[in-house]
Amino acid sequence: MSTDTTKGADTTRAGTKGQDLAATERIQVPQRGPGPVGMAGTGEKAMTFVPSAKRLVGRMRPQRVKATLVVLLAIGSVTLMSLGPWLLGRATDLVFTGFLSERLAPGQTQDEAVAALRAQGDGTQADVVAGLRDLVPGQGVDFGAVGQALLIVLGVYVAGALLSWLQGFLLNDVVQSTVRELRADVEKKIHAMPLATFDKAPRGELLSRVTNDIDNVSQTLQQTMSQLLTSLLTVVGILAMMLWISPLLALVALIAVPISLVLTRAVMKRSQPQFVTQWRRTGTLNSHVEESISGHALVTVMGRREAVMEEFEEQNGELYDASFRAQFVSGMLMPVMMLIGNMSYVVVAVVGALRVTSGSLTIGDVQAFTQYSRQFNQPLTTVASMANLLQSGVASAERVFELIDADEEVDPGVAAQMRPVGSGQAARGRGEVAFEHVSFSYDVERPLIEDLSLVARPGQTVAIVGPTGAGKTTLVNLVMRFYELDGGRITLDGVDVTDLSRAELRGQTGMVLQDTWLFEGTIRDNIAYGRPGASEEDLREAARATYVDRFVGSLPDGYDTLVTENGENLSAGERQLLTIARAFLADPALLILDEATSSVDTRTELLLQKAMGALRADRTSFVIAHRLSTIRDADVILVMESGRIVEQGTHAELLEADGAYAALYRSQFAAAVG
Repeated sequence: MSTDTTKGADTTRAGTKGQDLAATERIQVPQRGPGPVGMAGTGEKAMTFVPSAKRLVGRMRPQRVKATLVVLLAIGSVTLMSLGPWLLGRATDLVFTGFLSERLAPGQTQDEAVAALRAQGDGTQADVVAGLRDLVPGQGVDFGAVGQALLIVLGVYVAGALLSWLQGFLLNDVVQSTVRELRADVEKKIHAMPLATFDKAPRGELLSRVTNDIDNVSQTLQQTMSQLLTSLLTVVGILAMMLWISPLLALVALIAVPISLVLTRAVMKRSQPQFVTQWRRTGTLNSHVEESISGHALVTVMGRREAVMEEFEEQNGELYDASFRAQFVSGMLMPVMMLIGNMSYVVVAVVGALRVTSGSLTIGDVQAFTQYSRQFNQPLTTVASMANLLQSGVASAERVFELIDADEEVDPGVAAQMRPVGSGQAARGRGEVAFEHVSFSYDVERPLIEDLSLVARPGQTVAIVGPTGAGKTTLVNLVMRFYELDGGRITLDGVDVTDLSRAELRGQTGMVLQDTWLFEGTIRDNIAYGRPGASEEDLREAARATYVDRFVGSLPDGYDTLVTENGENLSAGERQLLTIARAFLADPALLILDEATSSVDTRTELLLQKAMGALRADRTSFVIAHRLSTIRDADVILVMESGRIVEQGTHAELLEADGAYAALYRSQFAAAVG
């Protein structure tokens, strides 16, 4: 059997406590040490940058084969790219050697040429000639060798670019697959979380984590993973080449590294909390905007537009301040790193020139080394430029992980195989519900239901009436196990509901709420939501029994008519009839009707009552109603006050008793007459 027929069944209000805390409470997540609060508003600590980053990278483990190929391709690409400047320096040496050889007398050896230059008093040029490789006095430039060297350089760069492209292609697949699984885990978590979570956490805050934060994680991984991997490998490759060419110049270039690391650590330490605050403010602002848009008509009618706009300006200003601080602090790193890199470049150029004049290095070596020096600082600068993006992405990942780590609904001790909701495979039960000394409260200091006992016989219609906050909706929420009892127990057909999986329990239950929920799709799809796989004849029978067939026949596309967002192209009564048809198709053993007719006119209410009469036939029903005229034919009417049943009986019996029900009935009748 299918469970609740409206999405509202999963977002039923939690009563007084849920309403009081809806704007302030957050998802409760495991304690993780010191730090600012993540989603929790009750002292929970946020994860630090390093654990969050490690966990985010760890989620790529299922893609480890492709990730390994990415690393290997990156190593190959960086290796080839690192050889390029050195090979180009060899070509430069060929040209320079040939140019100097033209000035030397042919027929002598390189040593003889050096000795002759020293004899002439030109010691500097002698040192330069002595440091050249393969010099043949009088030979001139060997353009064939130069051309061959340049072709090798071109081939190396082309091969390196190809490997880099393949690496980027595979990395894109790894990142998007990881984000897809992350989204799937979040979606799975949302459907596994208890209803209390949705009562306590603002909807906009949850939506921000599911949409904005995951999108930010995706963007961060996409933009940083390739560059970080390439940058780190480039640093290693270039450092190896620099040490090979000249350990002394390498030492000069490396002086900038500890300075860069110290500055990077200091900036990230100060900017990371700002990014966490930025995304928390984003979630708060999204929650406010979502509420303002969904309640736009009420805001306008109540004349609260100025107040809403003022609150928006305040929250928007707080988001601006947090974003500005985060971007400004992290943005300081880039220019400082560029300054350090340029200073290092100048020092390398000066020391390199001195080494050439002493004959310790060739001009090609210095040319290659200056290129390596610039390339060595470039990865560090790249990492610095990505610091703000990286910290922003990790801050978003932290918020997503807090959602994934939130508590789930559990079914301890369930031995039976869980049956998927809506599968319709199990036989329908009798529908007898018994409350045995049930106690429950949202707040331990404010008891709501105490020692309540009640039996609803199979096929009975049990109406529940009473003032707002009396515990009417809470009572049926306890049957559905949206909340766990503080004491006592509830049984369905003699079985404790805690011994049933939630899927099995809710699979025996249908629910029709005051707030209708329809998804964008056809009318046929919305009815069939109650029992996937139902035949067309069963669907039409449910529509006829609940009077949906009457108005569908007047629509241009009949059952294929598309329902717009929230069913705005249908009237309130038509939407409610669709939800009733959906529950009828589900054929539940237990039916819950929560103010299902309170938002429609009297004429439509009569039609809905007929539809609900057909729906209630041969099944146990709980009907929560404020309009007492709708429940006069109920088998049992319960009058609740402050979580207690103060009266129960039939309509006639309660009127004759002249108690709370009679007073409530007379007040409604008098109001109607007035």
